[in-house]
Amino acid sequence: MIFQPDRMKFGIFLAPFHRYFENPTVSLERDMRLIEMLDELDYDEAWIGEHHSAGWETIASPEVFMGIAAQRTRRIMLGTGVISLPYHHPLMVANRMVLLDHLTRGRVMLGVGPGALLSDAQMLGIVPTRQREMMEESLDIIMRLLTEPEPITYKSDWFELVKATLHLRPYTKPHFPIAVASVQSPAGVTLAGKHGAGVLSLGSFVGQRGAVDPKAQWAIAEQTAAKHGKTMNRAEWRLVTPLHIAPTRKEALADIQEGGLEFLKKYWEDALGNNRNTVPRPDDESTLIEQLADSGQWIVGSPDDCIAAIEHLQEITGGFGGLLFRAQEHATPEKAHRSYELFARYVMPRFQGSLESLGQSYGRVVANVAETRAQGQAAIERAHQSYERGAAADPT
Repeated sequence: MIFQPDRMKFGIFLAPFHRYFENPTVSLERDMRLIEMLDELDYDEAWIGEHHSAGWETIASPEVFMGIAAQRTRRIMLGTGVISLPYHHPLMVANRMVLLDHLTRGRVMLGVGPGALLSDAQMLGIVPTRQREMMEESLDIIMRLLTEPEPITYKSDWFELVKATLHLRPYTKPHFPIAVASVQSPAGVTLAGKHGAGVLSLGSFVGQRGAVDPKAQWAIAEQTAAKHGKTMNRAEWRLVTPLHIAPTRKEALADIQEGGLEFLKKYWEDALGNNRNTVPRPDDESTLIEQLADSGQWIVGSPDDCIAAIEHLQEITGGFGGLLFRAQEHATPEKAHRSYELFARYVMPRFQGSLESLGQSYGRVVANVAETRAQGQAAIERAHQSYERGAAADPT
């Protein structure tokens, strides 16, 4: 049986991805305006990334960005997408998030990961093979700080706590939502299961060891949760994927053709060092974006195409609670904004239960339109007759 939430959550995963040869100040302001627009369009969430190298992803502190974004929006939830836990002392992570929780009156979420860019870890002298175990050790302590009032003493080989506690407790009770990023390895879903946390599946269904089965990864999370006396909630499982829609599929593909190929070549391959074969190349490279759309790795097309793609994702995963678009700026700002608006108008309502009653109301009225018209005509005729009787009785 496929899990279907009463109201699926939609939002963006803002790494962000900006071309390294564009004005970074202008790009960051564009990010802020995008979140303002999403707030107006009734999107649910925006997750903000943390990166320190490679030129493309230019937000070093999601917490700082979120603090400003919160002042420029009304209701959209803001999450760290994600804080790279091996880069920070866990007490500092907990304290900064608790502060944001209070300042935003409960509009923040903590997303965590091991660190996506190896070039970041190299600058900090962190051995990449240790990042996932460091992430687990840090989140274990963060969860204790958020839930245990008694001081904690703990000594690691990379951080230390001496009778440490949070003097300011979370605004959200018992604490703000927490999610763990998962890409290819089972480390993310295992850690999420250990704490009964949410999962951010970063839309990569083809990994180093071949195809990534999201349903199997969720099963790992559930099995781990059961071992630790926790329960996983599919409503807190979010898939992250590139997405762009236009009135027609042909137009949507054309919108992102140039920007999509540039992203794959200059970022995915050149900056991250991924093998070209990770994303198989067709003989005619101009069809690559269409191939990614056909395979389901990217969602590109009309609103109806997008609805079908989300329904397919529900089938192959067993159901999830949220979908986040990777904000990659493949298209011009104008076309990107149109994509977000089309999605809000025609796709979101299909998965949030907001159209059924409207359709039923319309159907009832249409089925009864003949009787309604007759009653309306009778009412108008009666008004005429009433006036004429009054006029006849008044000699002036």
